[in-house]
This record gives sequence, C-alpha cells and structure tokens, in this order.
Amino acid sequence: MEPWLATLLLFGSLVVCLVSGLPIVFTMGGVAAIFYLFLWGPKSLYMVATATLSTMGSLVLVAIPLFVFMGMMLERSGLADALYGAAHRWMGGIKGGLAMGTVLICTLFAAMAGISGAATVTMGLVALPAMLSRKYDRKIATGCIAAGGALGVLIPPSVMMVVFALIAGESVGKLFAGGVLPGLLLSALFISYIAIRCYIRPNLGPPVPLEERGSLKEKIMSLRAVILPILLVVGVLGSIFGGFATPTEAAAIGAIGSIGCTVVYRRFTLQTLLQACYRTLSLSCMVLWILVGALLFSQLFVGIKGSNLLREGLAALAVNRWVILIIMQITFFFLGMILDPSGIIMLCTPIFVPVIKELGFDVIWFGVLFTMNMEMAFLTPPFGFNLFYLRGVIPREEMTMADIYRSAFPFVALQALGLAIVMIFPQIAMWLPNRIFG
Repeated sequence: MEPWLATLLLFGSLVVCLVSGLPIVFTMGGVAAIFYLFLWGPKSLYMVATATLSTMGSLVLVAIPLFVFMGMMLERSGLADALYGAAHRWMGGIKGGLAMGTVLICTLFAAMAGISGAATVTMGLVALPAMLSRKYDRKIATGCIAAGGALGVLIPPSVMMVVFALIAGESVGKLFAGGVLPGLLLSALFISYIAIRCYIRPNLGPPVPLEERGSLKEKIMSLRAVILPILLVVGVLGSIFGGFATPTEAAAIGAIGSIGCTVVYRRFTLQTLLQACYRTLSLSCMVLWILVGALLFSQLFVGIKGSNLLREGLAALAVNRWVILIIMQITFFFLGMILDPSGIIMLCTPIFVPVIKELGFDVIWFGVLFTMNMEMAFLTPPFGFNLFYLRGVIPREEMTMADIYRSAFPFVALQALGLAIVMIFPQIAMWLPNRIFG
C-alpha cells in the first residue's frame, strides 16, 4: 500500500474512533493493532507484545507512579492549610492578596507534586471558601486556583515531561530544568494580573480586616509552614540538578518526603495511605496504558513511512519554519480542548519531534512549549480537567459551570502570552538546562 494512502486511512480511522467517543487508549492501540494485522499479517501482532514489554521495562516509567503518589499524599498532608495560613497573614492586607498568595502556594505545590489535580483540589477546598467569604470576585477567586493548579503540569517534577522525554528520547533532567523559568514566568503573570485588576477595582479583592492579619510574631511563626516544602523541593529537584540522583531516584525521595509531611502534620493514617495508593494506581494505569497505545501507533506510523511523508511534505512547503512551529502550537491548543493532554503528548510527540529536528529547532525547547500548551488544555473548555476538579469542590448553588468556564478565560490568555514570550525568547527555557547540563 502506498505510504500516502496508508497514512490517510490511519488518521481517518483515528478521527472516526475519537469522534465516536472511544477512549484514546483503545483508539490508538486498537487502530494500530488492526493495521498491523491487515498490513503485515497475524505474525506482526508479536510486535504489539514486544513493544508493550519493552515499554513497561523502562526504568524511567517508575518515576510516574512515584510522582503521582507524592502528589496524592501532599494533597492529604495538611500542608496547604499551613501554607495558606502564612499567605493569609503576610498577604491578606494587600488588595487581591489572598488570590496572589493562592498562586504562590500553587507554584510551591507544583514544585513538589508534579501533577495538576493536587493543588487544584486542595486549594479549591482551602482557599476558595476563604476568598468568597471575604467578598472576593468569584471569577478571580476561581480562576487563580484553576490557573495556579495547572502550573503542576509545567514546573518540575512534571509527570507530563517524564512522558514526553521517554517518547522523544530526551533527558528528563534537561526538560525539568527547562520548565523552571517558564513556570515562574507564568506564575508572575498571574500574580501581576491579579494585582493590577484589584488595584484598579479594589472591590474585586478587598484586603482582609486589620484584626485578621496577625501580629508580627504570628507572621514570623507562620513561616514555619514553608520549611518542609523547601526541603522537599531541594530534595527532589536539587538531587536531579546536582547530579546526585536520577529522576526515578528523586521521585522515590519525594514519595518518602510526602509521607513525612503527613506525619509531621499528624494526618498520616492507614486510610490516608490506602486512598493515596488507590488514586496512584488509577492514574498511573491510565497514563501507562495510553503510553502503550501511543507507542504502537507511532511505530506503525514510522513503519508505513508516514514520518518520511510528513517531512517531505513540510520540506516542500515554501514557508518559514516559524510558521510551521506556530501552526503546531495552534493545533495543540485546539486538540487540548477536546482530548486528554496526556494522550495528546503521547500521540503528537512521535509525529512532530522528527519534524522539529528537521527544521533545526531544539527539542528540549519544543518540549517546554508543548508542555506549556498542554497546561492551557487544563483550563480550556469543554475538556479542561481543572475546571471539572473545581466543579467537584464548589457547591452548585454557589457557582455554575458556565461561571467556572468564564473565570478561566483571562488566565488562558495569560498562558498564551507566556507561551509567546518563551517562543520569542528561547533562552528563558534553555538558560537553566545549558547552565546545569552544558
């Protein structure tokens, strides 16, 4: 069969299955298995088993359940309550201070957890009622939690970066380093937006009463809450960037550290441990099954010479390489509105990374841009995960789903601005990897 016809049938089948509502793991894996069978016969199905076994044997994959477990334990540790208490005392007196403090806590949580859901759910339970009770604008209060929680996708240790690195064949450590400054840039954009809006319209984020701000002694004592997070971040990221541990070993350090946090805050119980393990099992199985399906699909795509066809087609286009990169980012954005971000990374990485190399762009930089785009996917309706996380913790009588959608739009615009800045100034993403790894 001609490569162009096989490629057309492959992606046509993929689109039909996705539109019909079939889960992405069965779509990619099932379509790939059927094409293996019809193109190369029953014996080719051995490739399915071989690819699955080789993928599951990768040591890097061990980091995924460990980072997820770390996020699940931190969600239950009580650490967010202590951090929010410190933010309340130090920033509550500023217009919009509680919302800005929430973004800072989410940034710190992102550097500990590696997933989005932990910070979003925790701050939705802790910070949102406190802001609404003090007459904060509902859109700002909700939007800052959704956007701040999404930073866990980009700021290391990021599970999505582990997946991208595995499929693209790149260094996890370099990707982690590349995500630090763009993550801090987005956090600064969110805080600046809240500060400017609340300065112009103080009623959107009124300062807390003077008597609730606490004395200087209480403020200083509240800073104890940041000790454990700093130790955990240094233990995980410091061990990777310092060359003392691999990402998998650092993930183990983080998992043990998260258990220590629950012990310190007296939240550790057998029930807590079991709940974290069950959630970890569920999320890890989802990611790993999608990874297997994506691997089968990508191997088939290469086998039918689809990647060569794509490269030749792009080479024939008389357009600037930056136009192609922008088209890719727009494609990722729209895919993020309808598909699971993990599935998008697993589906698109083997297709677009060879093109990126052909165009002469740095793959680590592209990986950071890709991850930033997937961070936007957590806020873009109708599929935005963080919007549904918030729907689960906000009483329906207080806020409708439409209100939650509207709260995310300004922060999606800020994420797009951050993405554009990192595209225009690649050194924001590449300075730290070059500094640490050479």
